[in-house]
Amino acid sequence: MIKTLFKKYRTLLLVVFVSASSVITYSFVDDYFEISKNLDIFSSVYREVNMYYVDPVEPGKFMKKGIDAMLATLDPYTNYIPESEIEDYRFMTTGQYGGIGALIRQKGDYVAISEPYEGFPAQKADLRAGDEILSVEGISAKGKKTDEISRILKGQPKSQVKLLIRREGVKDPIEKIITREEIKVKSVPYYGMLKNDIGYIRLTNFTDNCSADVKDALVKLKEKNSLKGVVLDLRFNPGGLLNEAVNVTNVFVDKGQEIVSTRSKVKALDKSYKAINTAIDTNIPLAVLVNSGSASASEIVSGTLQDLDRGVIIGQRTFGKGLVQTTRTLGYNSQLKITTSKYYVPSGRCIQALDYTHRNEDGSVGKVPDSLVTAFKTKAGREVFDGGGILPDLVVEQKKLSNITVSLITKNIIFDFASHYRNEHESIVPARDFKLSESDWNDFVTYIAEKDYDYTTKSEKSLDELKKNSEEEKYLEDLKSDIEGLKMKLAHNKKDDVQKNRQEISGFIEQEIVTRYYYQAGKIEASFNNDKEVQKAIEVLGNPGMHSGILNGTFKASIDEIKK
Repeated sequence: MIKTLFKKYRTLLLVVFVSASSVITYSFVDDYFEISKNLDIFSSVYREVNMYYVDPVEPGKFMKKGIDAMLATLDPYTNYIPESEIEDYRFMTTGQYGGIGALIRQKGDYVAISEPYEGFPAQKADLRAGDEILSVEGISAKGKKTDEISRILKGQPKSQVKLLIRREGVKDPIEKIITREEIKVKSVPYYGMLKNDIGYIRLTNFTDNCSADVKDALVKLKEKNSLKGVVLDLRFNPGGLLNEAVNVTNVFVDKGQEIVSTRSKVKALDKSYKAINTAIDTNIPLAVLVNSGSASASEIVSGTLQDLDRGVIIGQRTFGKGLVQTTRTLGYNSQLKITTSKYYVPSGRCIQALDYTHRNEDGSVGKVPDSLVTAFKTKAGREVFDGGGILPDLVVEQKKLSNITVSLITKNIIFDFASHYRNEHESIVPARDFKLSESDWNDFVTYIAEKDYDYTTKSEKSLDELKKNSEEEKYLEDLKSDIEGLKMKLAHNKKDDVQKNRQEISGFIEQEIVTRYYYQAGKIEASFNNDKEVQKAIEVLGNPGMHSGILNGTFKASIDEIKK
């Protein structure tokens, strides 16, 4: 019977098979032809422009623009890395480079030292925050941007670089000859104790061996203290190496647990990453701080700890980058960083934002429609959602800074005052104890008296726009008195604004001054008292019932807070 049916339909089966093969073959040939055709067109355009365009064309720069524009149609993370930028890329993944060890910033026509790294050449040579770089190797630095100066300052370890700097309060320029070293920026710039026996670890990036730094920090905190809980701070951590995210999670989650999985168009690239080491502590109460600057590897760690009900997530919604990049080697020492997969945390959710082209001003994920969001379950059965980063268990609203504070920061007024203060005071009390005195505040007010730190409100900008439009449309004469009246009502007194926002401004001044003496670690310590997320973490970890209640879903206040 089966043999008879096979003979009857053999011809039909053969026709279907041949037809399918033809479609597959045709599709392959068609794709190959399209690729070949467009590569030929691309090279022809490049050749014709190079030969006949009216002005000279720089081939490398011209080609990079074309490649960048092409890759920009895919996603923000697929990038071409030419040979000239390989060192910067290597620093992003390893935290290492050859140089003097300092952050720099633009300051008018010159570039200034923003923060020397403690223990590295810039600090050893007594370069200070606020020092303006007048020349490098005898070449004027006037008009140069930070990226240009950065490239000059970097170089082979043991080589020297000569700087001429200008320091406030010092009449003549100062010459510094600095010997470059191999710079390894700390991934954990600070760990220590908060109040109530709560430990704190700040992780700033996921570079090589950062998990070992986190592990070491936790071990030392446990050895020297009777810990009731630990705060892992991932705020403004942009991510980095995937394997380090797995290993950092493994510090708190035991061997064998799946941390993250990746899924790709190429099935051979699908992988599951599990914890392979024995955890340091799987029971200690844990709080993880995140915000809109926490991305990629930070979201793997926070998302996994949330899915496994291992830690309470506190702060603001994370960035929403769930795409995995792989580097592919190209010719002439260049590379392509290409998105090859998406990653998924244990609940099965992907934390990639559904729309990565439209974001809020601070870079955070915009509103995700409920219809596009899928619910998942944590290990304990709590609901978590995909579509836009990690939503914290406890949302702490960020207070918007006053206009006057923003102006004082962006115009470098607070930065410059801290440099002025450092030149007037050889030392200060420990970072945690430093507070701006009444005398210090009065000195600040006197210091800024002749400075330009005014600002324009949105309302004032809108009024200026109204005045301009009404003038163009010949309505100004009719509206002039009304516009002037509104202008008087909207006018602000910058001196009054400074006094009204004294507490907020003082906090930033204190942090900036402390940085001059105790560097990054000191700045972190000085921020604790005014840090709402840190204070919330102390509250949660200091209340075992609240901490466990959030993790098992019985603490309903967490849900109410999310809905605010």
